[in-house]
Amino acid sequence: MTTTGPVGPLDLADEATAAAVHRIGRAAYAVEAELIGFDGIPALRESLAEMRERPLRWLGLRGDGGGIAGFLAWEEEGDGTVCVDRLCVDPARFRRGIASELLRALLAAAPADRAVRVTTGAANAPAVALYGRLGFTRGEDFSPAPGLAMASFTLAPRTPR
Repeated sequence: MTTTGPVGPLDLADEATAAAVHRIGRAAYAVEAELIGFDGIPALRESLAEMRERPLRWLGLRGDGGGIAGFLAWEEEGDGTVCVDRLCVDPARFRRGIASELLRALLAAAPADRAVRVTTGAANAPAVALYGRLGFTRGEDFSPAPGLAMASFTLAPRTPR
């Protein structure tokens, strides 16, 4: 692994940070679109301004040279469930443990009495394997658009409420 970590919060009010996150997100989602055979992923069409307006919390991991290597964004639902909205790694840095490191940081920061949920394209084998390795349980697949199968995953609370 060639990450320099540690994982830390990202401030999308900073122009350079927001632009890097937007660029990496588009590049990562373009790879996913190829993997799943569906190019209608909303984040591929999201403008920088739209991305910044989302009520999300952001974590990032910096790579060699200090640039952002990957990021994760999440929000809490009304019942306290932590929902991962996006997990993206710069395609030039795939297969270096960055997504795992980002997810582990979120799990360490999230209240242990809360479930964590995430979805990905059902045909995105690397993401499906990642969530399984980290203890997420696969739920039922669903289809939000014709030609798109999504897989849902939940990590149960690690302590009772």
